[in-house]
Amino acid sequence: MNFEHCIRCTICVENCPVLRVNPAFPGPKQSGPDAQRFRSDREKSVDDWVLLCSQCKRCEMACPCGVEPAQTILAAQQRYGMEHPHTAAHLLFANNYYLSTLGSITAPLANRFAATKIGKRLFQRLGIATYIPFPKFSFKTLRSEKKTRGREARKVAFFYGCFINFYRPDIGRKIIRLLQSFRIDVVLPPQWCCGLPALGNGNLALARSFARKNIASLSNYIDAGYDVVYTCTSCGLCLLHDYQGIMDIPGAKKIAENSYDLHEYLLKLIREHEIKPQFKEVNRELAYHIPCHLRALRLGYPAADLLAMIPGLSCHILDDTCCGLNGSYGFKKINEATAIQLGRRAVSLIEKTGAAAIMADCGSCRMQLAGLSGMEAFDPAEIICESLGIRDKKK
Repeated sequence: MNFEHCIRCTICVENCPVLRVNPAFPGPKQSGPDAQRFRSDREKSVDDWVLLCSQCKRCEMACPCGVEPAQTILAAQQRYGMEHPHTAAHLLFANNYYLSTLGSITAPLANRFAATKIGKRLFQRLGIATYIPFPKFSFKTLRSEKKTRGREARKVAFFYGCFINFYRPDIGRKIIRLLQSFRIDVVLPPQWCCGLPALGNGNLALARSFARKNIASLSNYIDAGYDVVYTCTSCGLCLLHDYQGIMDIPGAKKIAENSYDLHEYLLKLIREHEIKPQFKEVNRELAYHIPCHLRALRLGYPAADLLAMIPGLSCHILDDTCCGLNGSYGFKKINEATAIQLGRRAVSLIEKTGAAAIMADCGSCRMQLAGLSGMEAFDPAEIICESLGIRDKKK
């Protein structure tokens, strides 16, 4: 909806996590609809504070009028990025897909270097925060998995995303076996980064390049009768909303209409009586942190609905806090204090539940919360696989 429909009720301001801890950020109303009324195409952008917005989308979820402050701010971030030199951190994170490819190829050396004092000192000079450990690259990516095709009635094209591909392919392999256990044919289509890191770091051209490639690839599978299933909530938000929105890529609507969150997809099949999971008891007490981007997808909490079917499992749902990391946002030195304060608030609420471990759909959330708390963090799919006796055979 047009920014001019903003009625200045400030509900978005009340729901902004960054504004709570960083007074340098004026909030979603002022940096979004209010500032937009005075922005001119004839004048160079000077509002560098738009870069302090983490794009958590909580303002959009809260707005009673359907205004999208985060989208307005995102457009302002892109314009600022085009008119001003990028910092080293912005350049590196915008090209995260290529850096992760290199990191995976050199995994043993890259992981060792990132953990050294010299490595951390170098990262800090580049404007990269090191307050939590970096995720470890996997030498064998999910993309390198052996391709198999079956003849099942249900066919899924798995959009696994960069986090699973480069850092946690073991989770990806479990998800593949989970789907296959329900007699679903799973393929790994040719795919690139969803484009969100490039978009979030001011490189709209690169984000569009990734988007066009992904749309071309996924469209072929959709035409062949495949459903697209994603597991990263941020990737999903990019596929469903940003491709049609700020990127404005032809063919994006087809992707949005045929793409599903993994847990949303499994619930759909259960409700349509196509599958009947035989969940076994899992004696765990978990704090389930709901990622901001899962809320922004407006799917409800499908993983929570599935987990409620598992005997012995106790889940404390925490959906009122942002982890603070937000992909590459919290890894920038300029946002470090904000990310830590938000993360510690989320951790304090998790600790009050008395849960032994954390669970979150987003790899970024898991990194942040595990790093700040010292607790183990799981993807919901891992717990579902545990209940069904599905393991990663390569471990």
